[in-house]
Amino acid sequence: MNMAIIFIRIFFFIGITIVGYQAGDLIDLGLIGGAVGAVVSAVIIFLERGMRSVSTRGLSSVVFGLILGLIMAKLVTDALDIIIVDTGAVFFARLISTLSFCYLGMSLALRGREDFNLIIPYVRLRRYDQSEDLVVTDTSAIIDGRLVDICKTKFIGARLVIPRFVLKELQQIADSADYIKRQRGRRGLDILHGMQKNSDLSIAIHEGGFPEIKEVDAKLVKLAKVLDAKILTLDFNLNRVAEIQGVSVLNINELSNALKPVVYPGEMMEIKLLKEGKEHNQAIGYLEDGTMIVVEDGRRFVGKTVKAVVTSVLQTQAGRMIFTKLEQNKH
Repeated sequence: MNMAIIFIRIFFFIGITIVGYQAGDLIDLGLIGGAVGAVVSAVIIFLERGMRSVSTRGLSSVVFGLILGLIMAKLVTDALDIIIVDTGAVFFARLISTLSFCYLGMSLALRGREDFNLIIPYVRLRRYDQSEDLVVTDTSAIIDGRLVDICKTKFIGARLVIPRFVLKELQQIADSADYIKRQRGRRGLDILHGMQKNSDLSIAIHEGGFPEIKEVDAKLVKLAKVLDAKILTLDFNLNRVAEIQGVSVLNINELSNALKPVVYPGEMMEIKLLKEGKEHNQAIGYLEDGTMIVVEDGRRFVGKTVKAVVTSVLQTQAGRMIFTKLEQNKH
């Protein structure tokens, strides 16, 4: 436990006990007053410890609802002052309406706290003609690593929002029994830590968790709708689900494919053949950006660098494939 919190609690306990003793001493009941002060301070500390699970977001929702309830109660009781003449009846009407509206306001605000954009800590109040772009980032985009370089180029000028449930998922992957998953999770946490240290990047951690929703992808889509934000991902399925529900998606793989060099049929390429292809006499090579090159009749040249002529280009969801044939003098 944080030593500063322990010190504050001890200071609070001693202070309230002394105040209770001094108050009791005024009527010659100093020890009783001190005991009462000690009991009251202990109860308050106990309640404070029990509130550790209450998030700041939930507390801000309650305060918002309380203010709204007080405003509604004030409007209703002002109207009752005009209708009811009896002072006693007006007093009780004020009391009942104030308690009722405060209760309803706090309950409704707490139940629908995810929909109150005004109380989200990192959404600033602004003029109607100003806007702040937000991009909700999923686990795959963080683990991939290319996000850091993309942000450094300033192509993404929006504020990156990292949901708490994404951090939890990253932690679970980092604690996985599978070695590969564990390494991926730890790399993602390291990447995120480095991004937070970069003062040029605007990153916010979102505390809302949508406990009524089980799937992480569904939570991401819901959060993007609430914040009127885009989703940054590499997940093809999340990409499609989000687009179906009207949420804009930034897919790093699609960006990468769009930035690959454009080649046309008839162009000459030099390529090192690394392995045999699936079809008869085919060989496979790769460009520096990972684009697969399929060379017809190139199987006998595996391990060598050859010149080939582009015959066609195929764009798939997995990426771009370039089909070529050997230059004539190779036959």
